[in-house]
Amino acid sequence: MARWNAQDNHSPVCRTPVMGISCLQRYRLIPSHDLNFPTNKVRNDLLKLELPWLRISFEATKTGYTSHHKPKYSRFSLVIKTVMKFISVIGSGTMGNGIAHVFAKHGYQVSLIDISTIQLEKALATISKNMDRQVSKGSLTEEDKDAAFARITPFTELSDGVKQADLIVEAATENMSLKLDIFRQLDQLAPSSAILASNTSSISITKIAAVTKRPTQVIGMHFMNPVPVMKLVEVIRGYATSDEVTEIIMDLSRNLSKEPVEVNDYPGFVANRILMPMINEAIYTLFEGVAGVSEIDTVMKLGMAHPMGPLQLADFIGLDVCLSILKVLHEGFGNPKYAPCPLLVNMVEAGFKGVKSGEGFYQYSPGSKELVVSPRFSK
Repeated sequence: MARWNAQDNHSPVCRTPVMGISCLQRYRLIPSHDLNFPTNKVRNDLLKLELPWLRISFEATKTGYTSHHKPKYSRFSLVIKTVMKFISVIGSGTMGNGIAHVFAKHGYQVSLIDISTIQLEKALATISKNMDRQVSKGSLTEEDKDAAFARITPFTELSDGVKQADLIVEAATENMSLKLDIFRQLDQLAPSSAILASNTSSISITKIAAVTKRPTQVIGMHFMNPVPVMKLVEVIRGYATSDEVTEIIMDLSRNLSKEPVEVNDYPGFVANRILMPMINEAIYTLFEGVAGVSEIDTVMKLGMAHPMGPLQLADFIGLDVCLSILKVLHEGFGNPKYAPCPLLVNMVEAGFKGVKSGEGFYQYSPGSKELVVSPRFSK
């Protein structure tokens, strides 16, 4: 919530929230006009705003009474609250279904969009299963689970899924050309008031925003995997992202029981600029024969208190995703230290992508939690 106050020594009809109005003008939410207009005029202009994610109200602080026993005011406040109801999530994979899960659990109406009906069915089954797990742990009641699940509606047509969105979170494959194409379409199809967010883990928000006519309303909202569990949301400001949109997304993240951290728009942001070189170095350590898969992961788990070793984590993230992020870092900074290890490149090209494909540095069997090193790396 944002609140702007304006001291006023004029008569009640001339009391105007100057700071609030000028702020709204700065973000082009209302046209410029004479700030000495009467309060009723200002109020009417504000209440006409077609911004469903803002609730605008006025408060006056009473400081006493006049000689005619009428209330006397010394401060007039413009109160702007973020109010969002309709969230659209594009992509129903691991990240997309997790994001939909969290928003629905916290009371938002969610449109989950994917071109594949089969993928949407899998996503809904995953969400239901994960919510059941929360019920069994006591963090969610059966009634709340049913209500949350009912708030998710699947769509295969982008236009249908975003037509009433207050916020759209894109969670498609980490591919720049695909994301740029999605945002071009969103700019045409989504309400002009909608905020457009990307869950990208490395691609420039500034570049994404540049293909739209609303760059001030484009922002990065990088959730961590698994979304229902991990607390962090990396909020990435593009070069043109407005202060207000950033504040709205920070507040919204807190409403989801997350801990948002605001960062600026450079390749890899913070999380992956630090994480991916470590994973890449672990793969090089394996590639050069310094140690085996389980040995590398054991050193990092026992010696550095990491809950998961870097090679297991790479499998969990997806080796194709790791490769894509490293390419963004390498191209963005032009520094050879970010060049992906040849072993990683070969594994992705051969289809060994980690958990999602059933094999990466480890082998994965349905229903089994046993950590088994891939025969390709067994001694």
